[in-house]
Amino acid sequence: MKCELLGQGGKGVTHWSALPIHEFPAMTNGRDAPLFGYNAPTLALNCLLSNFPGSREAALVLDVACGTGLIAKLMSELGFRHFVGVDGSKGMLEQAAETGLYQDLRPALLGTQPLPAQADMFDVVIMVGALGVGFVPVSVVRELCQATKPGGFVCMTRGDHRVESTYQFKADLEKEFQLMEEEGLWTCVEAKETDKYMRNVYDINMRDMRDVQEEEYISGSVYLYRKSIK
Repeated sequence: MKCELLGQGGKGVTHWSALPIHEFPAMTNGRDAPLFGYNAPTLALNCLLSNFPGSREAALVLDVACGTGLIAKLMSELGFRHFVGVDGSKGMLEQAAETGLYQDLRPALLGTQPLPAQADMFDVVIMVGALGVGFVPVSVVRELCQATKPGGFVCMTRGDHRVESTYQFKADLEKEFQLMEEEGLWTCVEAKETDKYMRNVYDINMRDMRDVQEEEYISGSVYLYRKSIK
């Protein structure tokens, strides 16, 4: 199934440069995510689960930019049991270890160091909230695909954190997705855009709260690809 990529449409935020959710210091194992209106994990997992045909209990999951372990926690509640986590922050990896959910946790600065994962190994490779300018670069996408088993799934999200740079990043990312599909590496299963990826908490904090009539959100995208069986 070939799906249409999203292009450069959608609403963005002009006033702030947000960190991926796993870098929010106020969060402890993702417990505070609902306070931030952070919908990306739910959007990603809904997309994955609606298309994943295998055994959740048997699946091996690579959680890239795992942070404190929010994604593994949510996936474990949905029946997944086997997790390997990768993150560039020692502090985040220490918190992820405290969840007791990961069989292995590996440090790596994505884009600078190679992804520490064996090729053709994982049933699911998931990266939520880390793709973006100044964070995880477009080049890492091929490494995600390489780590995935033939027939396995790669699930990714990204938010529109900065208008001026985000839309170019998005265009470059989707160009790479398309190129990889043309090379026969994977097939697009689903690509969708949301206007409620995450609450724009920083923008609200910079304005008079009396002027806020309703919650404002950052838009974002969710992508699901299936690695080709050769």
